[in-house]
Amino acid sequence: MRAWIRGLSVWGPGLAGWAASEPVLAGHAEWARTEAQAPPPALLAATERRRAGATVRFALAAAGEATQDEDRVALETVFASANGDGAVIGAMMAAMHDPQGAISPTQFHNSVHNAAAGYWHIAAGSTAPSLSVGGHDGSFAAGLLAAMTSVVAGGRPILLCAYDTPMPPPFEAVRRTDFPFAVAMVLHPQPAGAQAAIALSYRPGAAPPSPTEGLDALAEGNAAARALPLLRALAARRAARIALPYLEDAHLEIEVAPC
Repeated sequence: MRAWIRGLSVWGPGLAGWAASEPVLAGHAEWARTEAQAPPPALLAATERRRAGATVRFALAAAGEATQDEDRVALETVFASANGDGAVIGAMMAAMHDPQGAISPTQFHNSVHNAAAGYWHIAAGSTAPSLSVGGHDGSFAAGLLAAMTSVVAGGRPILLCAYDTPMPPPFEAVRRTDFPFAVAMVLHPQPAGAQAAIALSYRPGAAPPSPTEGLDALAEGNAAARALPLLRALAARRAARIALPYLEDAHLEIEVAPC
């Protein structure tokens, strides 16, 4: 399957949006690990902004930057997350365990796996189709596979947004997520205005080991950060062949060609 990328964003440790991160990802500037912070979701009205937690803020920061030159109202979306909003789930579980506790309606509607997608479509005023997926450590790959399939089958652009934030106790003991990370890209069926072309193939067998030093080590601490090899190739505007981990017995092969 083939598509063209026309908008990009990334938010994570030392990566504060695509404009600031592109030279770092390309290797033209030194990476410094600083705390990841997402800006307030300016697209949301004040009421929704107050309800949105950190997970939603990171997802919307990435989606907003990647779609600056798009018709957001008409844009279909795929949102991918391994954890969903762990902070909300943790708070709900604590409330259920407390005899005097109560779950608020805000917590309940933020707990569903498509909460970030819901906030995005409210902010964009969009009723376009949306899919929310999860696939443990392979969530970015699952989202990319779904988005590429939709582009090829439907012939329409798709916003892909993958994101995850740290889990609270006791979940953190069994689900490692060391820091917030979000990535977004807009995939188009035609090359006009694109930064790069990508071709995706489903391959049997586990992906070969990836580098685990410096910036590349972030992929070990957040499932969404597995997008880093692809982001680095796109930032450097170089041709590349990338093995993206997906399942224990399968991976995705991505060929990148700059436009």
